[in-house]
Amino acid sequence: MSGFFVIDKPAGISSHDVVSRVRRILGTRRVGHTGTLDPFATGVLPVAVNDATKVIPFLDEGVKCYQALLRLGVVTDTLDMTGRILAEGDYSSVSRERFLELLTRFCGVISQVPPMFSAIKRDGQPLYKLARQGIEVERRARQVEIHSLELLSFEPPLACLRVSCSRGTYVRSLADDLGAELGCGASLQELRRIASGPFHLSSAITLATLEQAKEGGMSDALCLDPYAALAHLPDIPLSDAGLAKVRHGRSPEWGETLLSAPCEGTEAGLARLSRNGSLAAVARIEPLPYGGSRLVLKRVFCN
Repeated sequence: MSGFFVIDKPAGISSHDVVSRVRRILGTRRVGHTGTLDPFATGVLPVAVNDATKVIPFLDEGVKCYQALLRLGVVTDTLDMTGRILAEGDYSSVSRERFLELLTRFCGVISQVPPMFSAIKRDGQPLYKLARQGIEVERRARQVEIHSLELLSFEPPLACLRVSCSRGTYVRSLADDLGAELGCGASLQELRRIASGPFHLSSAITLATLEQAKEGGMSDALCLDPYAALAHLPDIPLSDAGLAKVRHGRSPEWGETLLSAPCEGTEAGLARLSRNGSLAAVARIEPLPYGGSRLVLKRVFCN
């Protein structure tokens, strides 16, 4: 079995803990997750099993979606409510209208400083380890994109947001920045990831559900196959001759695919090579100097 399980990560355990649990449940060593969630966060954590771990570099997880609960009037060292309170502020003057107006200013491309309590490394050392020693180092601001901010509820001191953002965005930092602009401070009380690229909460399962499915011999039914996970890539079905060539690690010719007009309108970039709806390989479509294009294998998945 090779594919992706969308795990609904519970609070209180790390993403690495989830991978360890999946290894134990499925009895396989080749398991990896596609994007870390903080221990206090819950929700979508895609976990790749066996050959699907080779698919991870080709996934399109550029857009993340979260549901975030902010607590106004509190500043902590971790930027969430698991940390030590550094300051408390008066939020009584913050109205719903003022909060909504502020959200519009944070949409688009913004500059964000990563929190000290993060897995970013400085000289090989994760920042969160330095932070636990009381050491703070300068972090370079980075550009991230907030696609949308939707206010779901506003009952001070709590405000609930739906956040759609680019990969690498820290929602904790967003909460802290919003609090600073409001003048009262804010920290993240709860964070739930509801989508990560093609993986959605609607198809997520708990670790207990996975364990029950494995015991009942039904775990395959919960697994998203690699072909479906790469649905953002154009599909190029192979002929028998093309599949045989790919299995030997050789790039197929256009004539060894089943496309009716392979050279017309085919854009440069990555593509799926498939046979009967199964992923055979990922290839790059490369333009040729004098017109046309060729297929160059990037990774083979068929035996």
